Amino acid sequence: MDLKTLRSLKPSEYAEAADGYRAVSDMADAAKDRIGRQITRAMRKANEGEAADAAQKQLKRLSENFHYTQIECGLVSGTLNGFSSEIAAPRRRLLEALEDAAALEYPVSANGDVTYPAGGKNELTGGEIPGGTAVGNNGMLNPGNRSIYGPGNNGLYTPSTGTSGFDPHRGNPHAAKARDIADRIAHALREAGEVDERYSRALSKLKAAPGLKVDMKTWADAAADTKAVGVAAAGYLKGDIPFDKSPAARKDWWDHLTPEQRDEYLAIYPDVIGNLDGIPAVVRDEANRENLQLLIGKLSEQDGEKSKMMLDGLKSIDYQLQHPDPKFPPMYLLGIGDEGNGRAIVSYGNPDASKNVSAYVPGLGTSLDSEFAKNDLKRARDMAKDAQFYDSSSASMVWLGYDAPQLPAVEFAQNADVISMDDAKAGAASYNQFMAGISATNENRDPHVTAIGHSYGSLTVGQAAQRHGGIPGADDIVLVGSPGTGAHYATDFNVGKEHVFVGAADNDPVTKLPNRNEAGGIFTGIAGGGSAGFVLGGMGGPAGAVVGGASGAVVGGIAGYEAQNAQTDPSAIWFGTDPASEEFGAHRFRVDDGPRPFIDGQGPTPAHSNYFDPEKDAESANNIALIVSGNSSDIQLERPR
Repeated sequence: MDLKTLRSLKPSEYAEAADGYRAVSDMADAAKDRIGRQITRAMRKANEGEAADAAQKQLKRLSENFHYTQIECGLVSGTLNGFSSEIAAPRRRLLEALEDAAALEYPVSANGDVTYPAGGKNELTGGEIPGGTAVGNNGMLNPGNRSIYGPGNNGLYTPSTGTSGFDPHRGNPHAAKARDIADRIAHALREAGEVDERYSRALSKLKAAPGLKVDMKTWADAAADTKAVGVAAAGYLKGDIPFDKSPAARKDWWDHLTPEQRDEYLAIYPDVIGNLDGIPAVVRDEANRENLQLLIGKLSEQDGEKSKMMLDGLKSIDYQLQHPDPKFPPMYLLGIGDEGNGRAIVSYGNPDASKNVSAYVPGLGTSLDSEFAKNDLKRARDMAKDAQFYDSSSASMVWLGYDAPQLPAVEFAQNADVISMDDAKAGAASYNQFMAGISATNENRDPHVTAIGHSYGSLTVGQAAQRHGGIPGADDIVLVGSPGTGAHYATDFNVGKEHVFVGAADNDPVTKLPNRNEAGGIFTGIAGGGSAGFVLGGMGGPAGAVVGGASGAVVGGIAGYEAQNAQTDPSAIWFGTDPASEEFGAHRFRVDDGPRPFIDGQGPTPAHSNYFDPEKDAESANNIALIVSGNSSDIQLERPR
């Protein structure tokens, strides 16, 4: 970037070009939506057969082209706007310096050197001190600084006469003024060059291949493009995002942005806006649908089992978003990411518009994979549908915003000594931040909010509830299949014990884990079970049972726990007091006993996974729906343990 270019450059022209690309992006977005929501659905209903299937494929391909066009043109628009905004400041400083030089009648060369006339009196000779030329110092130490390395810019350090010897211009009142102007020009040119290089590098990446065919590689390139533009525009946009503010303050920030500013953030930082607590649900959904495609493209380029598993989960979520089931509430993607074991927050029903809102935290072994996309999303979906039966203004979410322990559930009892509260404590802070965001964006005066934890997720919810002030906005707390919460009493949850509800199936071994003091002997025996099996008191009592294999040892160990533990503290389990116990003080609601581990042929912990399923445990699912919909007084209670 030279002086002539910067002086003649018009930032407004780049902003106008950005508006043009933004208009194209908006048109592509509208075309994509029209194909997906109107034309494709209408054709699907009216036509069948090979010709119709072929037409559907062509429409899908066209929709993907529009989608890619929308994203890339949005990135071009954001890049041009960023350049227009950032180049304005150094250009303004250059023009101000040139105006000052003109006012003093100091000539300025094409390089930015400032010539000044003779002035002042030489005390030795009595004559005028000669004039000269000031070469600006741009503040850098590299050869581009002509003040240090000399006008020849040959890469060799050239000390100025002002510091290495006699300065014949000393005492000339024009010299200092000229040096100041030259320095300002040099700084402006340096800053403008950095801005130009940064945005040029990003803009050069935004090129579509000839004969555009949108595939996984295309989305991988789009992901790289988004990252490149995000890096370039970090100072222009990202620095203003209120990461360190409360969710309520973030909502206020978003509300005061112009539509154009919002579009820029959505185009350049969909991953940030889509996962920022305090941003409205419809905006997060829009951003995350964009980011979902970019993540799919990014992970498709990576090797490794973890990336493959995460990719399967993302593709499944994408399919469900594109093929919504009209029997269930609409789906909103409130969070998505590949950090840790993956992040995903999905709501069925709009949590901002709904009067009743629930957020369910899954537990042990949960990660962003196809099982999560199949099972955990189904739990939230069923919960939303059942809750809407009692109150149509209900939305239910599944929140995978933390790294749950990845030990397989079948090995939990064998290896429970390696499971700690660390993941739950980290998750609790993030969960509370999310819930504060839900409270900030909900449009109802006093929404009814339910926090739900399953398995290890109940420990996370329990830890969140015990933090200062409790879970933001929470009215009720539901714990199912809980190994404990780290609390001794329901009153520790900051909602009042009458608002804490517990579901614990008699055949769910996770709710009967031994406490840490007693675990050693049981787990030592289990660990040595091997293929020969392990003998412990069985479900039926002291007669004992032999269950072959190491897995059988797990069942035998847990099944025999109650007889041992009854002699010490019957309310103590792995993470504090048993939430289903009388001592804990919560409402225990009725659930189905569930299949017995292994004995009924459904694996080690079948009852542990049925609490939300209206087919496998209708009683539990109905009770949860009643609580979520604000009708907890109608639930069916069960005696505590």
